Amino acid sequence: MKKVSTGIIGLDEILNGGIPEKNVVLLSGGPGTGKSIFSQQFLWHGLQNNEPGIYVALEEHPIQVRQNMSQFGWNIKPFEEKGLFALIDAFTAGFGKSKEFEKYIVRDLNDLHDFIDVLRQAIKDINAKRVVIDSVTTLYLNKPTYARSIILQLKRVLAGTGCTSLLVSQVSIDERGFGGPGVEHGVDGIIRLDLDEIKGELKRSLLIWKMRGTSHSLKRHYFEITQSGIKIVS
Repeated sequence: MKKVSTGIIGLDEILNGGIPEKNVVLLSGGPGTGKSIFSQQFLWHGLQNNEPGIYVALEEHPIQVRQNMSQFGWNIKPFEEKGLFALIDAFTAGFGKSKEFEKYIVRDLNDLHDFIDVLRQAIKDINAKRVVIDSVTTLYLNKPTYARSIILQLKRVLAGTGCTSLLVSQVSIDERGFGGPGVEHGVDGIIRLDLDEIKGELKRSLLIWKMRGTSHSLKRHYFEITQSGIKIVS
């Protein structure tokens, strides 16, 4: 099975070559664990290897997303201009100046069909190979019983169009789950990011809970967020 390199230093080795192509992976974790940086680094690495990518911004203004990425040296504007990268605005609903500057806008988050239509169009326009939805939890925050159903609908679109995807999932600090009832059964892989106090110091780590199509490490691995992104250190 073809593997997709993550771009996270040390992670491909843990996954025995990367994420299996077309897998839909839940990237789950609490606040401050590095989920957005992880997913943006994944997309940036794809762009460096001629793999067009899409970032769906559900919890941040598109301008803020671009600024955050540029802090790591990931300037996505040239790739947007060349039609190799698309940023879907699912945050502003088209209010303010977003409707003047953003090409892809989700107007109503309560309308999953509209969300999927915009996503599908962006994938088609740039022939996307990688997709990040940050965070997918927003789509079922007020309707948790539909969490698994929404995940499965997204998976049909993403895997069906050949994309390898990360669905960012928010969990509370002390939550043992993955950000929604049953969502773990609707995805191909789960990467859990944690932030724990160890001897008076906060340490970030990750666990690969599952990954269809590849063997992987079952150990906890610690990582750091550097000026150039995430790096596995042990």
